[in-house]
Amino acid sequence: HTHTQTHTHKQREESVAMASGVRGSAIVIMGVSGSGKTTVAEKLAKDLGCSFLEADDFHPQANKDKMSNGIPLSDNDRNPWLQALHDATMERMSSGETVVLTCSALQKKYREVLRTADPDYKPGCYSTCWVKFVCLEAPAYVIADRIERRSTQGKHFMPASLLQSQLDLLQIDEEEGIIRVNATEDLHIIIDFIKANLKAKLNCI
Repeated sequence: HTHTQTHTHKQREESVAMASGVRGSAIVIMGVSGSGKTTVAEKLAKDLGCSFLEADDFHPQANKDKMSNGIPLSDNDRNPWLQALHDATMERMSSGETVVLTCSALQKKYREVLRTADPDYKPGCYSTCWVKFVCLEAPAYVIADRIERRSTQGKHFMPASLLQSQLDLLQIDEEEGIIRVNATEDLHIIIDFIKANLKAKLNCI
């Protein structure tokens, strides 16, 4: 008895990629706004010769308007955004690519959405998941100063007034194995530290 399944072309490509052992990986540069995610992610992607996704590009205008006005996002605002980011990540991973992306990913439940871009991910099996997280950390006053400078230069829609709500949300479990980095270091030191820590976890570096 043969069971036939209709696969779309895309699904067929994905299953071929998975069957042939081609597996991409994703490196998520996370942290509060102003921690330097974009700068670090762009440099890391350039060093690794892989693609880069900027989470801010996936926010609908309504979300950007809310944040510009100092209104924190609700989970209802965040969910479609996380899903869009998940889909874009999964698309690249399924074709065997490595991708570096930025995402605040402040809470575990948001990170879990992104982890499922690895189709083999089992909740709680962090070490075998091919979506890895790197958290950029710095004292609140350093980040507040960065955000202030950035918004006065018109470079970003996020006001410093939202920083506290983000710091309140930030939650990291030790068991998740997130690489934690001092974001006040020079960029080349941050990048070297990330690469050294990822080497043991991923085969793309």
